[in-house]
Amino acid sequence: MDKIHLRDYNCKDEELAPICNYAANGLNRDLADFSTFSPNFTNDYLTGFKTRILNASDLVEPQSETQELKIITQRFHSTLDGLIDPLNRLTGYINLAQLEQTISLADFGIKYLRKSIVSGDAEGVMQALHTINGNISKYKDLLKAQGMPDDLVARFANAATAVAEDKQKQFAIISNRKHIVQGNLDSLNELYGQLNEILKVGKILYKTADPLKSKEYTFAELKKQVHRAAKPAPAVQKVPVN
Repeated sequence: MDKIHLRDYNCKDEELAPICNYAANGLNRDLADFSTFSPNFTNDYLTGFKTRILNASDLVEPQSETQELKIITQRFHSTLDGLIDPLNRLTGYINLAQLEQTISLADFGIKYLRKSIVSGDAEGVMQALHTINGNISKYKDLLKAQGMPDDLVARFANAATAVAEDKQKQFAIISNRKHIVQGNLDSLNELYGQLNEILKVGKILYKTADPLKSKEYTFAELKKQVHRAAKPAPAVQKVPVN
């Protein structure tokens, strides 16, 4: 029977190394106090901790895969940006064909695709494109009679294929990462164990002497710092509507 590996840490796999990095910075700053408390805390101890962090970071987020995911994300957003003008044109042909007397823009998939583009919702984009491509095929003769070119039809079909392929590539990378992490949980748990050792001593040293610094040696606070650092700046993407 295979051994079941469980996480000792209460955070996402990709958050563990950044959390440990904050602790390593604190230990580096306060190493003299730690060394006075116990001879276990030496430069070699700190170096070993940093090495474990680097290994964990590469394990959870290999640079090659991280770069590939970044490329996929950039390509996805480029695909979405490239749909804005075709959407406006398709809406124009729908209006010229007076199709809204038969099917609303919402039912055609236009409104859902606009909403999904704004939110960057890949699943929503895929569903909306499936609906739009189906309706383009259904009402193709009426739309072509108003001047809709074949290349516009191809833009929506190609976008659906591109988004689906990128979604599958992204899933394969993330799934492979999870498998690798699951097989190496022992080393990640060991890193977390060393982190806990540092945090416990840090709290002992500064709980009374420096309560503010003591807070820096709590897992919850370090986790908050990682979340704050990872939080993206708010961005508003406007989709022109004819």
